[in-house]
Amino acid sequence: MIRILHKTNINFIKLRHVFFGISGAVVLIGIISLSVKGINLGLDFTGGTMMQVKFDKPVEISALRAALDSARIEAGIQSFGTNTYAIKVKGTQENVNEKANQITTALKAIQGAAFAEEKLDYVGPVVGNDLAKKALFAMILSMFGIIVYVAFRFSNPVWGTAGVIGLLHDVFVALTAMSITNREIDLVIVAAFLTIAGYSINDTIVIFDRMRENMRNFPKMPLGDLINMSVNECLSRTIITTATVFITVLILVLFGGSSINNFAFCMLIGTVTGVYSTIALCTPMVYQWEHGGGRKK
Repeated sequence: MIRILHKTNINFIKLRHVFFGISGAVVLIGIISLSVKGINLGLDFTGGTMMQVKFDKPVEISALRAALDSARIEAGIQSFGTNTYAIKVKGTQENVNEKANQITTALKAIQGAAFAEEKLDYVGPVVGNDLAKKALFAMILSMFGIIVYVAFRFSNPVWGTAGVIGLLHDVFVALTAMSITNREIDLVIVAAFLTIAGYSINDTIVIFDRMRENMRNFPKMPLGDLINMSVNECLSRTIITTATVFITVLILVLFGGSSINNFAFCMLIGTVTGVYSTIALCTPMVYQWEHGGGRKK
């Protein structure tokens, strides 16, 4: 394995209270933001108007978005086949026609491209509530599965619980970033949250594996020293993996276009918090929670 750091000896356990304080401050900011600003839920959860249009010639999505932005219409755009697009705008069932007229007026500003309305639908709150329940159920089920898996793999429910607390921290920080920047949350962002959870627990399991291996090799070593040694041994791998993912996602944020910008932004935050929680939360929590300074058998 390529190593960019050699024989580091950083005392992460000694800094655990600083890490806990930083995380506590970030969580507090998140609670305040969610209480004051709330969550900008997308059409999948709130309901709204969906208009499907077909142009007589190829039109770039960027041109559609520019026309809608000029009319101050916040919309989601999805391509369907040749020159066909679905435009989704949040709203109530009573103002479907009003939203449709606004969309039509905005699209007429696109020069040299005629279009026809193929479909006009309303996604009601019943569908939105159903999707919200399924999304929440998916999150809860995945968290439970991770606790069971890690507890079984390491024969210790404390390690599994610490791992899940870490990934919940990562998802909450990503949610906080979405709230502060007023970015829309839809099912794509829910997928991003689940991806962040998987990324976070994967990195945590790598460190836990090294801790378990070192426990066998050094059975008399104090737990704090063992954790520090395990994290330092994996530090090069963690930095290389995180940097690779971070650079890739950063490119998507900068050049991926507006259609995936929210997803890429959420993943960018999750990439940073994922490695932070493993080093600064999960392993110190194992030390603080289960042992408190002295290794138990």
